[in-house]
Amino acid sequence: MANQCPKTFIHQLFHLTLVVLGLPLIGAFIFYFNRGENFILKILGIILLIFSLFLAWLTVYMFRKKGGVAKGESFVKTTKLVKSGIYSVVRHPQYLSGILFGLSFVLISQHWLVLILAIPFMFIFYIAALDEDRYCIREFGESYREYIKAVPRVNLISGIASRLLLSRDINR
Repeated sequence: MANQCPKTFIHQLFHLTLVVLGLPLIGAFIFYFNRGENFILKILGIILLIFSLFLAWLTVYMFRKKGGVAKGESFVKTTKLVKSGIYSVVRHPQYLSGILFGLSFVLISQHWLVLILAIPFMFIFYIAALDEDRYCIREFGESYREYIKAVPRVNLISGIASRLLLSRDINR
């Protein structure tokens, strides 16, 4: 992660989408919260929602702890590339958190309106992660290119599997 948010069109669109789609998505979720009939999907959605909120918090924590953020500055004003902790599993846990957040709303509410609002909401998080990669390559160069080869963008399962295989190879 770089020392500030990219000022690209994609990132500006990302912020606009958070408001334009995020608020109606939350509203629809609240209205249709008790409509979902599949109890297992609802429980999975609640677990996913809690995990996505934890992941968002963990992102902020790691930036403050490892990113060289000056005291009193925003957590996004990092001065170092963070590659440890959750960032050793996925490159963009903050965007993964947003994707999982939208998916959790769909699973909990089980309503078509929430699904229609959540799909572009989740898609723009993924597009923002792509844009962030381009920005970080410009900011950190070859170091970030190596990081891209080692750590998946938002695929948590692949990231965990890679970490497990790496730790098993190290312990041999």
